[in-house]
Amino acid sequence: MSTTSSSTTDALHAQVNHMRLEIQSLSSEQGKEQISVGNYLLARLQQLGVTYMFGVPGDFNLAFLDLVEDHPSIEWVGNCNELNAAYAADGYARVKNQGLGVVLTTFGVGELSATNGIAGAFSEMVPVLSIAGVPSTVQQKKHYLLHHTLGDGRYDAYSKAAEQFTTHQAHIKNAAKAAVVIDEAIARPVYLTLPTDLVYAQVSSERLKTPLSRNIPLNDPSSEEFVLDQIEMRVKEAGGDAVVLVDACAIRYNIKAEVMDFLKRTGFPVYAAPMGKTAVDEDWGRYGGIYVGSITDPVIKENIEKAKVIISIGSLQSDFNSGNFSYNIPIRRHIELHSDHTRVQYAQYPGIGFKQLLPKLTERLEQFHSTASQIPVAPYVAQLPSDSTQVITQRWFWPRMGSYFKSGDLIVTETGTANFGILDVPLPPKSMLVSQVLWGSIGWSVGACLGAALAGRELNYGRTILFVGDGSMQLTVQELSPMIRLGLKPIIFLLNNSGYVIERTIHGKHRKYNDIADWKWTQLLNVLGDRKTETKSYKVSTRDELDALFKDEVFLSNKTITLVEVTMDRLDAPRLLSAQVEIASKTQW
Repeated sequence: MSTTSSSTTDALHAQVNHMRLEIQSLSSEQGKEQISVGNYLLARLQQLGVTYMFGVPGDFNLAFLDLVEDHPSIEWVGNCNELNAAYAADGYARVKNQGLGVVLTTFGVGELSATNGIAGAFSEMVPVLSIAGVPSTVQQKKHYLLHHTLGDGRYDAYSKAAEQFTTHQAHIKNAAKAAVVIDEAIARPVYLTLPTDLVYAQVSSERLKTPLSRNIPLNDPSSEEFVLDQIEMRVKEAGGDAVVLVDACAIRYNIKAEVMDFLKRTGFPVYAAPMGKTAVDEDWGRYGGIYVGSITDPVIKENIEKAKVIISIGSLQSDFNSGNFSYNIPIRRHIELHSDHTRVQYAQYPGIGFKQLLPKLTERLEQFHSTASQIPVAPYVAQLPSDSTQVITQRWFWPRMGSYFKSGDLIVTETGTANFGILDVPLPPKSMLVSQVLWGSIGWSVGACLGAALAGRELNYGRTILFVGDGSMQLTVQELSPMIRLGLKPIIFLLNNSGYVIERTIHGKHRKYNDIADWKWTQLLNVLGDRKTETKSYKVSTRDELDALFKDEVFLSNKTITLVEVTMDRLDAPRLLSAQVEIASKTQW
């Protein structure tokens, strides 16, 4: 089956299943096989490929947790706090791609603790379902002055808060409508409340026979045909001189396969924005590196900006993703493909999404392969600095790490120096970069690493490698404990630069508020471990020591969770971070 027909068929199947569920919701289901509301929810999650649920126990979710713990396919991951649980669900969903991350909390105190993590998932379009166990329907109706309330009888306050950072808020209020409420909720990033008295209420299981699908709307055929004509005309006028720029939404909306088919059949050079890194395998011969507006490597910058047509796929021009909004791509040469609209120069076409458009565009533009494949692309390679110092600098460390990475690695980078340093490093094929560039919550990567490692183990990825600064680690360090308990073996590079380097680079270079306590990092895994699982910790302070570590057979065996403390200068920052801050300071920073 062609990519074009496959995309259209998937959309049609989704619509047919949606119609079936609509019809079932209108019909009587008395006499059908019964199932509890709690088990119905778990059955739906299982159908969507959920194998882990993150969260913290609380008195309003304990009855449901009994069902979770007894479920044969979904494993409970007890986190150290709700914020970390939300981060873990985020990391899990990113690696599962079309999968769903699930976090379970208790009413009020629990769900509000998870708020930052849920907001980050919403910001970066990661499908995370937030389930809150809440008081019984009777207690809510009578406005009892319960613990975990605000003391004023309002039971809707937390739901109103969730409206700001979830796409939908669903409340199970009775057994009769429970299945419908669940089905409408869990296929997207949603806040769902489950009252204690409805966990074991019985409902029909009939709807479980119809699978849930992402409801991908079909492009209007005539409008889509017109858009295809317009794009083909622009590329023809340019004589096939076009480049492609992939970004975050190519990953979020699961079109990596369509993008790769487009690139192979057209021969256009391709580059990535920071949030689109690893959307295309970086050993691909037509891949040229990372574009970050005016702070881009000069060769890459010229190759993109001189093209007569730039085709952006899934663009998300936030400050850190665009060199502080410094793209030099004139609208008259720009074609943008998005999930729900297409823009050709100054004209915008609502409802024409890239999932179905891209395969048809491939058929239209493959005629330019002979010309496009001759457009030069400079090799994307990491360059080690030629200085002879033994100091581990940011500009040496990241290119050096490039030779350590392997195909299939899951690489998680923290907000701060790691997010910027990794951008100059070509990553091996079939690897995945997991980062949070837009929301940028300090400490996110540690919780996300837990979820990513679980998903990676399930999907047979290779190693999980985390890069995190000492300041960020101190915010969410507890999640190392469940990693050890669950037998995960991430390799953690702890960048010890005595505090918050990204903040020092922005402001307060010598201020005490950017300093932190210098923990005994190599003892951390022993403290947070379970007294029986083996762990390994190392400390490197020179380039020779890091080189030696990369030859150490015990280290390379990756048989245990491993922490490597890497000491760096407190004021040293990656090239792109320094450049980003400099350009921002000239505008609004």
